[in-house]
Order: sequence, then C-alpha cells, then structure tokens
Amino acid sequence: MKKIFLLILIIISVSAIHSCRPDPIVDPGDTSTGSAVDVYVAGGDGVVAKYWKNGQAVSLTDGIASSIAVVGSDVYVAGSEYNGSFWVAKYWKNGQETRLTDGTHNAYGMSIAVVGRDVYVAGRAYGSLIKYWKNGQAIPFFPSISLASSIAVVGSDVYVAGIEFNYPNFPIAKYWKNDQAISLTDGTKETEATSIAVVGNDVYVAGWERNSSGKAVVKYWKNGQAISLNNNGTIDHGYPISIAVVGNDVYVAGSEYNGSLITVAKYWKNGVAISLTDGTKYAAANSIAIVGSDVYVAGSENSEAKYWKNGQAVSLIDGSSGGIANSIVVVKR
Repeated sequence: MKKIFLLILIIISVSAIHSCRPDPIVDPGDTSTGSAVDVYVAGGDGVVAKYWKNGQAVSLTDGIASSIAVVGSDVYVAGSEYNGSFWVAKYWKNGQETRLTDGTHNAYGMSIAVVGRDVYVAGRAYGSLIKYWKNGQAIPFFPSISLASSIAVVGSDVYVAGIEFNYPNFPIAKYWKNDQAISLTDGTKETEATSIAVVGNDVYVAGWERNSSGKAVVKYWKNGQAISLNNNGTIDHGYPISIAVVGNDVYVAGSEYNGSLITVAKYWKNGVAISLTDGTKYAAANSIAIVGSDVYVAGSENSEAKYWKNGQAVSLIDGSSGGIANSIVVVKR
C-alpha cells in the first residue's frame, strides 16, 4: 500500500529518481517587486515529509507533505505518514502533529487552509464519506463516496474540490460549497478536479477531462463553465494541479506530455502556456503562487524538488537524494 500511495503522489510529478547537483539558492529578498519575501515549500525526499523555508529544510516525519499554509509566524502542513500497514492523514502546526485518522485504513491529508484559529484539511480516507476535517474533527458529506483534492475557506463557507464516484461510469468532477455539490462533468469521461480558488462570488476549479481521442484536456471551470487550456488536448496529455487567481488573471500550473512521453512542467496565464522545463527530463509543476509581478511554481524535475521564480529554477535538495515539491506559499515580510 505504501508503494500505491507513492504512485498516487508521484503521478502528479511523473518523475524518475535521479540525483544531480542542485542549483544555487536564490536570495528570496531579491524580487522584481522590490519586496522581501519568505518562500515556503512543502513536499519530501521520497522518505521524509518536510518543508523548506527559503531553501532550508525542516523535517517532519516519515511520509510526504502535500500542502502548506502560513499564518503569521505559524506554519501548517498537511500530509500523510505510513505506520507500517496504512497511511495516516495528519497535519503539523510548527512541527507538532495532529492525527486525523486512526491508522486502520489508508487516508491522506491533501490540502490545508487556516482561518483564524480553525484548521481545515481536505483529504482522502478510503472506504469512508469524509471530505475534510475541521480542527481534527471529520466532516463527512453524504450520501456518496468521494475523494477530495483541494480546500478553500471564505468566511463561514467551505469549498472542496474533488471527484465523486459514479459506478459503473466514470467519476464526476465536482466541488462542494458547504454540503451542496456542484457537478462539473457528467460522468461519461475520465476526469478529475484538482484545485479550487474562490475570489469574491467566483469559484474557479482546475482539472482535466479525457477527450474522445484519449488525451487529457487541461481546463478550468469558472462558476461551472469550462475553459480549455491545451487546444482540447490536441497538443498532448496535460494534467493541471494548481490554480491561482489575481485580479482578472487566471494561473494554472501542471504538466503536459511533449509527444515523446516526457512531461514538461508549465503554467498557463489566461490560457497562454509558459514552459518551465525543456522536455528532456521528466518534470511537473504542482503548485503556483503569485506575489506582485512574480510567479512562483513548485514542482520537480527528474525527482529533484525545486521551485521556479519567474522561470528561474531553485533546487531544494542537497544533491544526495531526490524529492518532490507539492505546495508553495510566498509571504511578504
């Protein structure tokens, strides 16, 4: 089961274990906006869940870190730890863990949001109806079994994106506002909703849907209306993982096959693709954050955890082991 979960996570990055000399760490205070920032990235090295602050690693436990949030001086990380038999969903606040499941079945902490003193974690608890946890308390949505990928909280409203199983047909990409489900697809094609962002009254969900040619179409939905990002899949298979909205600009980060079974890390700004890697190595972009005019994207290249600032790669490993970067938050000092 441990290998299965690693495959679930690594399918996001579609990378192979590889060691190489890391790129030099870029001073995060040197930004095009003239403002000093702290860059937080959650992920792991394939064995240990950790996060990095300005390139300095903080180890948490055996397992993987999937999502990070920073509030003031507090750092919150959601992830999972393998107990020898099953994966346990949990989160850490400043390194102090809170277990979300009892370790008797596989469960994964996928996405974290913090509002005031409340900590929300969307996750996947197989064989259950759980969509998220609030302050460690499981919040199930009835009546169907679903898998949650992303969570956003605005005021008293909780938004969760994911899929709902639809046997014997394909799962349906959905988001839930509180306990109200909104379908994004009809269950006739393979699909997934991977990330959610809420701006004012508008709800944005990134995801993908398989087309009639079997290629994954990169898209996002704004208030349920689909917008394709990779020519309806005619370029090749694409997998968006993260969405961010700033003003009228919509950013989606993910990966796309280049036609030679190599994935290219990239992001789309208002539908225009920006490649971060050259297609000679397996790479993926897993999370995106925008600060001023600067674009930060976390991901991996040949299983080397890194992030890109305005297209410039910053390595997060020490050169002796691989890794993956799943989530990025950039905070102005």
